[in-house]
Amino acid sequence: MGEEPQDVPIGEYAFIGDLRTAALVSPGGSLDWLCLPRYDSPSVFNNLLGTTDDGRWLVAVEDGTVTERHWLDDTFVLSTTWQGPDGTAEVLDWMPVEPERSDVVRRIRCTSGRVRVVHELCMRFSYGSIVPWVHRRTVERPGGQSEQVLWAVGGPAALALHGPLPDPVPGEKLHRKVHTLQEGQELTWVLTGLDSWREVPPMIDADLALRETLADWRQWAAPIEAKGEWAQHVRRSLMVLRALTHRDTGGIVAAATTSLPEDLGGSRNWDYRFTWLRDSALTLEAMMAHGFDGGAAAWRRWLLRAVAGDPEDLLIMYGLGGERDLAERELPHLRGYAESRPVRIGNGAVGQYQADVVGEVMIALGQLRDAGEGEDSFSWGLQQAMLDLQTRRFNEPDHGIWEMRGDEMFFTHGRAMMWAAYDQAIRAVDEYGLPGDVGTWRELRDALRAEIFEKGVGPDGAFRQAYGSDEVDASLLQLPQSGFVEYDDPRMLATVARIESELLDSHGLVHRYRTHGGVDGLPGGESSFMICSFWLVEQYAHSGRLDDAEALMAKLVGAMGGLGLLAEEYDPAAGRMLGNYPQAFSHLGLIRAADAIAVCRGDVEPSRHGGRYGTSARRS
Repeated sequence: MGEEPQDVPIGEYAFIGDLRTAALVSPGGSLDWLCLPRYDSPSVFNNLLGTTDDGRWLVAVEDGTVTERHWLDDTFVLSTTWQGPDGTAEVLDWMPVEPERSDVVRRIRCTSGRVRVVHELCMRFSYGSIVPWVHRRTVERPGGQSEQVLWAVGGPAALALHGPLPDPVPGEKLHRKVHTLQEGQELTWVLTGLDSWREVPPMIDADLALRETLADWRQWAAPIEAKGEWAQHVRRSLMVLRALTHRDTGGIVAAATTSLPEDLGGSRNWDYRFTWLRDSALTLEAMMAHGFDGGAAAWRRWLLRAVAGDPEDLLIMYGLGGERDLAERELPHLRGYAESRPVRIGNGAVGQYQADVVGEVMIALGQLRDAGEGEDSFSWGLQQAMLDLQTRRFNEPDHGIWEMRGDEMFFTHGRAMMWAAYDQAIRAVDEYGLPGDVGTWRELRDALRAEIFEKGVGPDGAFRQAYGSDEVDASLLQLPQSGFVEYDDPRMLATVARIESELLDSHGLVHRYRTHGGVDGLPGGESSFMICSFWLVEQYAHSGRLDDAEALMAKLVGAMGGLGLLAEEYDPAAGRMLGNYPQAFSHLGLIRAADAIAVCRGDVEPSRHGGRYGTSARRS
């Protein structure tokens, strides 16, 4: 009856969204995750991290099986084909791209024979901790019309279900009904999220909403130019990056979920529904490399608002609206995906110092300048303030790009990104005539370069994870991306050899670093990291190993589910994705890797490479 076991493989979930938030729909028709009204709001369906009693919305064919799932071309409208005992049906799931409200639409149409449709709704507000008061409510409309809705309210949140209403299941605190459809008949439900004190809005015109949503996505995707074997994956990845960008604020979430584990059954479960400066900057570079400068300009405005104030208060991440209070806490009432506890909301890494962040932001804003977006006194003044902060913290160790919760160190990647920050500032003065203390910036940039070559390179000639350490780290693959060294620099080639020797799993995918001995301050381990593997593809391509680049790229693309979405990590032995999902970091890595191969194959101009051409260390 559409029921399915717990812990659906992460990569099999479909993702539908409205540019403010998103829902995850399982292959069996269960909507298992939805936060309203924003990505970082409390969830109202929680089966992803709990059980069916923690909330889910099921639309399925009784005793049926799913034979196909796909997107309607260049959109996030999901089509699911069901085969029942006596007929077939198609389900369309989508979230209309509406400027004023958030709705989820679920429509099922019998396409042949006869089907029995199971509709089951279990709502649990505030991450499953609140069982709402649910009742039928008659809403009067203008012109003497009335509509009956299923109204659920709990504290500040409310949901209104429009369409054929289910019946309460006594003692179960859920609503369920089975409908019979003949060929050509269809049912449509619209679930609307709103504040509990507001009037219930009327049901949308679902046909119009579908046409407008299809048109919006297709119009946005139409200018995408992608060539080569992985062009369709690049298109879908760019669309994911757009979907993770909040249409009103311009903030970009790192992922749509919280607490999907990096280690099944373990405690490496983090909340990624926030805007990391680093992730956003890298995302924007990938977007700008494909001509989407408007979103980058919106993000710069978001940055100016979020960071406004004392530069000493610069954080590595913010809420979608620029919020700073992201205190981490645990939700013990949820079982966790695959019993992976604790389930966390908020992120304690918000208070960390990560030395690379200013450099990441400066590179992205430099690319935006190159795209023709001029600076004003406020935007350039903010960048100068960020550089001043970096200078004041010049001699401080940090937690690194991977947000390690162990001891602070001088991470080689972070020091190189500090170099990149000064390098970008010097370029802004030299090429765009912007004011600044270029003499000091040159001195500090050159001092960092000498320091890194002295302390960040081991006796074997390879870059080290951190000063005084003999470990290697996949973040070092970013050094040529930032322009610090060339891809074929002997030190980079030696670093790649170390990564291949120490960080590759049995299937040739890349771990971030070796987690042995609790070096990151956390128990347990993790699987290979998708973006690190894509970085290695890029490194291979630009250092003359195109065959290796394409072979690794094929493995990574082969790990994707049929809907073309990526989580944070991949366990090739189990054949499943791990970590939060869909992950912006992973998708931007795919774009950069595909672009690198296309550039090195001569299919596209070098300017189409993932953003950082023109920042080469040749200028130093």
